[in-house]
Amino acid sequence: MSDNEQVKIFVVEDDPIYTKFLKYVLGLNPDFEVEYFATGKDCISNLHKRPSVITLDYTLPDMSGEKVLQSIREFDPNISIIIVSAQEKIATAVELLKGGAFDYISKSEQDAKDRILNSIKNARNRVFLIKEIDRLSQEIAVKYEFEKSIIGTSPAIKKIFELLEKAVKTQITVSVTGETGTGKELVAKAIHFNSKRKNKPFVAVNITAIPRDLIESELFGHEKGAFTGALTRRIGKFEEAEGGTIFLDEIGEMDLSLQSKLLRVLQEKELTRIGSNQVIKLDVRVIVATHRNLHEEVMAGRFREDLFYRLLGLPIQLPPLRERGQDVILLAKFFLDLFTKENGLPKFKISPEAQDKLLNYHYPGNVRELKSVIELSAVMAEGNDIQAKDITFNTILAEDNFMLKEMSLQEYTYRIIRSYLNKYDNNVVEVAKKLDIGKSSIYRYLKEMEAAGI
Repeated sequence: MSDNEQVKIFVVEDDPIYTKFLKYVLGLNPDFEVEYFATGKDCISNLHKRPSVITLDYTLPDMSGEKVLQSIREFDPNISIIIVSAQEKIATAVELLKGGAFDYISKSEQDAKDRILNSIKNARNRVFLIKEIDRLSQEIAVKYEFEKSIIGTSPAIKKIFELLEKAVKTQITVSVTGETGTGKELVAKAIHFNSKRKNKPFVAVNITAIPRDLIESELFGHEKGAFTGALTRRIGKFEEAEGGTIFLDEIGEMDLSLQSKLLRVLQEKELTRIGSNQVIKLDVRVIVATHRNLHEEVMAGRFREDLFYRLLGLPIQLPPLRERGQDVILLAKFFLDLFTKENGLPKFKISPEAQDKLLNYHYPGNVRELKSVIELSAVMAEGNDIQAKDITFNTILAEDNFMLKEMSLQEYTYRIIRSYLNKYDNNVVEVAKKLDIGKSSIYRYLKEMEAAGI
């Protein structure tokens, strides 16, 4: 916001001489809209006028400054309160600042005028920052409305919408599972930004992206000197997320030794930084995600059973893209529009043949892979229409991925044939040559497996 935007100020002062002084000081700035009150009760009864800043005398005839401060904070904790008082006890100043005062200025200070103006300027900037954060939070909340952030109309996605609606109504822990690239973090953000915690932090932590010997410090923080290299105090991710949501991605990769510490934090809703004895209370919602089957990890002894049940909460299983039918085309068009806008390109269309090619691929990389495929196709297209020849799949990744799955020989054969058809633009003659089988065999496999719904 601009420096000349008007700000509403309340001055609470019972000394007429000092009131006159403040009128002179604040009158120097035409952007200040100021109202003056001689008692605490008059100030409190006018709070509905929504001042941004209040200068408050600590000693008033009807109420203590501490009581007025408390009443203002209860009405709106975002109002910046500057204590202006003849009281010079440091202990009093410290207690008032702890109680929520923005600043404390002694009337006897020689530079009181400059201190007051500078403090109001800083308080005004704080107010503007709060408003800007609120505005951005609203924008983010709109961005992460379920139907806007999660694209699809398939039955599988409609089921996800139903679960998300349930998730935002409570503070239950949510466990999101699904293959890599299905959008687990997107789901976590959608839950957070549609919940009561949307104006508080959303902190995402990918367990696999942090060196194992640093994970504890990253999550729970440490004190200066707690270990070699701990040169300063560090606030952990859980503290950063206070009042909001922490998203622990790939939770299945966490070491057993750290799992026990995480369990205690979740059970007690408190933590202790490394190298400290201070217990810090927490109010944080937890959402976890993994591509692993945690139940199988528990049975294999790689994941604590008690932590598994603590994290299970509301389970949301994200479907792989290959099970979402026409959602593939909806997502493709969405990514294409997004890419063209970001790069200043004209609108593109996807030809029917290209759409068929997109629908006949099984996407081992899921939505993330589709996004990359579409962006590349827009670059490769000669005109504004994406043709089948413009679409290229990572067949090596596809082969590696589906070979890891347990399937029948017949289904493996079908997958191989389908992969080659995608690679050679559905040219059956060419695929028959490459695989050294007859064309009739290809048609027979396709017919049998598609009839079986595979």
